[in-house]
Amino acid sequence: MINQKRYGLSLRFFVMIVLVFTLVMPTSKLSAEELQEDFSLTIMHMNDTHAHVEPLPKMLTAIKEVRTEKPDSLLLHAGDVFSGTLYFNQFKGQADLSLLNLMDVDAMVFGNHEFDLGSGENGHKSLSEFVATANFPMLGTNVDFSADPFMDDYINNEQYSDSPRGGSVFDGIIKEINGEKVGIFGLVTEDTANISSPVNVKFLDYIEEANRAVAAFEGLGVDKIIALNHIGYNSNPTFGNDLQLAKHVDGIDVIVGGHSHSRLEQPVVVATDKDGAEKDPTVIVQAYQYAQFLGQLDIDFDENGVVTSYTGQLIDVSEKEADQEAVDILAPYKQEVEKLTNEETGAVAAKLIANPRLSDSDVSVRANETELGNLITDAMLEKAKEKFPDVVISMQNGGGIRAAIEEGPITVGEVIAVLPFGNDPVIVELTGAEIKEILEHSVRQAPGESGGFLHVAGMKFTYDSTKDPGSRIVMMEVEINGKYEEIRAEQTYGVTTNNFTGKGGDGYKVFIEAYAEGRTKDIGEIDWEQLRAYMVNELNGVVDPVIEGRIVDLLGEEPEKPQEPEKPEQPEQPKDEEDLGDGNDQEKPKGETNQDESGDGNKSPNDHNKSGSGKPTLKSENTNSVQNNDQKVNDNKEGKRLPNTATNSYNIILFGGMLLLFGFGFIVYRRLNKW
Repeated sequence: MINQKRYGLSLRFFVMIVLVFTLVMPTSKLSAEELQEDFSLTIMHMNDTHAHVEPLPKMLTAIKEVRTEKPDSLLLHAGDVFSGTLYFNQFKGQADLSLLNLMDVDAMVFGNHEFDLGSGENGHKSLSEFVATANFPMLGTNVDFSADPFMDDYINNEQYSDSPRGGSVFDGIIKEINGEKVGIFGLVTEDTANISSPVNVKFLDYIEEANRAVAAFEGLGVDKIIALNHIGYNSNPTFGNDLQLAKHVDGIDVIVGGHSHSRLEQPVVVATDKDGAEKDPTVIVQAYQYAQFLGQLDIDFDENGVVTSYTGQLIDVSEKEADQEAVDILAPYKQEVEKLTNEETGAVAAKLIANPRLSDSDVSVRANETELGNLITDAMLEKAKEKFPDVVISMQNGGGIRAAIEEGPITVGEVIAVLPFGNDPVIVELTGAEIKEILEHSVRQAPGESGGFLHVAGMKFTYDSTKDPGSRIVMMEVEINGKYEEIRAEQTYGVTTNNFTGKGGDGYKVFIEAYAEGRTKDIGEIDWEQLRAYMVNELNGVVDPVIEGRIVDLLGEEPEKPQEPEKPEQPEQPKDEEDLGDGNDQEKPKGETNQDESGDGNKSPNDHNKSGSGKPTLKSENTNSVQNNDQKVNDNKEGKRLPNTATNSYNIILFGGMLLLFGFGFIVYRRLNKW
C-alpha cells in the first residue's frame, strides 16, 4: 500500500511537471522569436588622432580584444588624422595609414585638418594619396570635390554603396551585419572653409545633406542609420554640431562624433526635436583625442530600427600591450622622426629660457609671469592676428607648458617638448567682465601653483593674493594700437587660447559658457607650429624673451599711483601779501597783464584769483617786479587801488555836498526874487 501510494504521488508529480512545460514552452518559444527580431550592434570609434601614431599599436590591441568578444563590431574614425606631430610633417598621413590599414576600419569621415595642405599643393595631392592607399572607404556627404584636380578621380559614382571598397569617397555606405542593413554617412564642418585650406573644395549645408542621406537610406530599406561626423559635439552653432543635427534631422539613430575633442565618458541621448516634441532617440558618442581612447558603443534596436537600449565606454589605450606587428611597421617611421626631432628650426635661444616650478625656484610657470610664458603667448597672439585681426589678447595655461628651451640653436624636438599636446588654438569673444572672472580663476590659488594659471599677451593685470579668491584682480589693461587702456566691463574683446582652455579645461566656467553659446572658434592651427614659425619669422631667429610686468602680485601692498606731470616753477609767495579784493568787474591796474598775455605760457592755478571768475590778478610784492613786453613795472612806484568802501563814501560825500550847494543856491534865488 505504501509503495502504491508513493507511486501515485510520483505519477501525479510527473503529470504536473509535464503540464507546466506544456503551458510554458509556447510562451518561451514566442519570447525567443521576439528576441530574434531585435538587433544588437557594437560600434568601436576614434577621432582627432592628429598624427599621434605612437599609441596606435596599443589601439590595435584594444580593437582585437573587442572583436574577440564581438566579432561583427564596426570600427569608425571620425576624422582629423592629419596635422599635429612630426609624423605628419614628414609623411603627410602615410605613417598613420600604415597602421590604420591593419585595423580593418569600416569607414572614415574627412576632418577639417585633412584639408590643411591645399594651398601649398594647389589642391589636395597628399590627401588624394591618402585616400588612394586606404583599404577603407572615405565619407564626404556634404563635401564637393568636383573642382579639385587631385580628388575628383576618387569620387565614387555609386553614392550609397552596399559593397564599398577602399580608395574611394562615398556619400554613404551600407554594411550588412547578421542579416541587417546599417547605413553610414559622414559630415564635415562647414567652417573648414575658414579654418583650413580647402582651395576649390566646397562644403554643403550639413542639415540639408543629412536629410538627403536619411531619405536615400530609407528608400533602400535601411532603418538603422549612423552619422559619422566631424562637426563637433556642441561646438559653434553657426556652423552646426551634433546636438543640433540630432534635433533637426529625424531618422538618425547614432552619431559618432569628432572635431570638438569631447570626452564623452557615457553616450548622450537626444529624444526631442527642435520644437521640443518627443522623437525616436539619437545616441551621440565621441572618444576625446590623440588615440588615447577607443570608444565602444553597444546598442540594441527593435524590429522597426528604433534604439531600445545602449551602453558605452571609453577604453584607455595606454593600459594595453602594443601589438607587435604594428610596432614593427611603425619602427622605420619612428626612427626618421627621431632624427627630425634633433633638426634645428633656424631659431637660436640667446639664453636658457627656463620653465621653473616652486620645487626648485622662487617663481613658477604655474604661479608667475615667466619669460617662456611671454614667448608662447606672444606667438599665439601674433599668429591668431594673421587670420583674425580683431584678436587683442592671448592666454596660455601654465600646466600646458612642459619643458624649457636650452641656450643655443632650438631644435624641433625642443619646441614640441614645450607644447607637447599639439592643441588647436581657438578664438573666443569675451566681455571685460568675463575676462576679469577668468583672471580671478587664474590666480585663485596664488601664490601657490595651479595648472590653470594663465600667461597673457596683449594685456597686463595686477592682483593681490592676500585678498579672498574671487576678489583679487585690482587692474586690467589691454594694448590697443600700441597703448594700454583700461579693460571695460561691458566691452567685447577677441581672445585666443588653446582648445583645452577654450572649452573650459582647469574649471574655467566662462569658457565653458562661451563654448556652449557658440562664441568659440577653431582657427585651424597647431600650437607648437605657431611657436616655431613665430621664433623663426617674427623674431628673425633671435629668441630672448624678458619679464615685462604683465602679471603683478601686489602681496598686500597698495598699487603704485600714476605719476603726476611735473608742475612748472612758480614765483616765490610774497611774505606780506595784502588782500587785493575779488577783482570782479574791475579793471586791471595800469601796466599789469595776465600771464597768458605776457607770452611766457606758464599759467598756474596759483596765478588765478580765488573767486572762481578765472581772471588772474597780480600779487603785491615789495621787492620783486614783473616783466611784460620788456617793460618793467615796479609795485613800489604804483599806487594801490582803494577799497570799494572808501570809493562809496567819497561818492556819498560828493553827492551830499552837491545837494547842499543846490539847496543853498535855491534859497538865495527865492530871496532875490522877493527883493
